[in-house]
Parts: sequence; structure tokens; C-alpha cells
Amino acid sequence: MDIFLRNIDPIVVKKFDEMAKKKSISRQEFLKSLLEKNAYEKDVDEKEARLEMIISKNIEAMEQMNNSVTRLENLLADLMEE
Repeated sequence: MDIFLRNIDPIVVKKFDEMAKKKSISRQEFLKSLLEKNAYEKDVDEKEARLEMIISKNIEAMEQMNNSVTRLENLLADLMEE
């Protein structure tokens, strides 16, 4: 699909050209990647937020498991002493 834009400030176009040149790509490729990145950015942010929540819950579960194991070790040590 094609998108055509008119009346873009020449300074803006020049800046896009400079950014594209730094990446060794055409203005077309640069603008296409910019638009695609922008379109998917919200989805990526939401997935990252869900992943961070899952990691946080896993850390919490591991800490609880570690505490349980420590209590069991202490209980076993106490029972062995008796």
C-alpha cells in the first residue's frame, strides 16, 4: 500500500534524509521503518509490561520457595539434634 504526503517542511525532509544517510538506507526505507515501528510500539510496550509482571511474580514465588526450604532445613536440623 502506498502513502503520499504533501506540504512537508523542507527542513524536516532534510533531517529525515540525514538520519537515513547515517543508516545507509534510502529516505523511503527510513520512513517505512519509522512508521512500522510506531505502529507496533504500543503492542511491544504491552508485551514488555506483561513480561515484567511475570518475572516479578516468578521472583516472588522463588523467594517464598527459598523461605520454605530454609524453614524445612531448620526443622530437620532441630529434629536431628533431639
